[in-house]
Amino acid sequence: MDRIAPTRRPRGAARGFQRWRSLLFMHWPVSVEVLRPLVPASLEIDTFEGRAYVGLVPFAMEGVRPRWAPEALAFDFLETNVRTYVHVDGRDPGVYFFSLDAASRIAVQVARAGWGLPYFYARMSLREDGETIHYGVERAGSAARLRVSYRVGDALGPSEPGSFQHFLVERYLLHLERGGRLLSGQVYHVPYPVHAATVLELEDSLVASAGIPAEGPPPIVHYSPGVDVELFTLGHATRGVAPTSDDDD
Repeated sequence: MDRIAPTRRPRGAARGFQRWRSLLFMHWPVSVEVLRPLVPASLEIDTFEGRAYVGLVPFAMEGVRPRWAPEALAFDFLETNVRTYVHVDGRDPGVYFFSLDAASRIAVQVARAGWGLPYFYARMSLREDGETIHYGVERAGSAARLRVSYRVGDALGPSEPGSFQHFLVERYLLHLERGGRLLSGQVYHVPYPVHAATVLELEDSLVASAGIPAEGPPPIVHYSPGVDVELFTLGHATRGVAPTSDDDD
């Protein structure tokens, strides 16, 4: 499977811009049999050495704006996603989101209406206490929540293609099913600068709320200080990698 093609910037103008900061990547191995009923049949579960994974990724969004809006109108908020990894008939490896919590009602409304993504509004917090980072999520109208405290470790550098770290972290396509149609969207950014990280405390029910058993502390943890991101058009997955609209500049 070609895992490099999705990392290349697609042709045309980006439709929006964001800065992703302070990303904590927590992963648990999960059997394909557990995930299969939770993922659309049009998508295949992506595995590394025969194992599937569920990821829990809390981070900060900064400078969020469409292409036509000036930086002065951009806004910031916290976001956390629960995800797994999928592909389309052996191509276009990407992400399938079970849920995305955001501390912005506007972002939730726009993403649900425009993209059909499972966004939820949540009260969220991010603070640093010396070398320890604390992150919290309380989904509105739900018992789903997250409390995690962690420390950032040594720099690991960019992920090498073909490595386990690359499989988990370097994902540039999202896939979803809407109205019976399979759609894909692409982002572009430089490779993540990756660090080791240690989770000190974890209380989570976001993963369980997606119907996925992931007990105990995450066995695989990475951190990235962040990347600047370009967002591109959501289009039919049958168009292949990097769907673009007909009005590309």
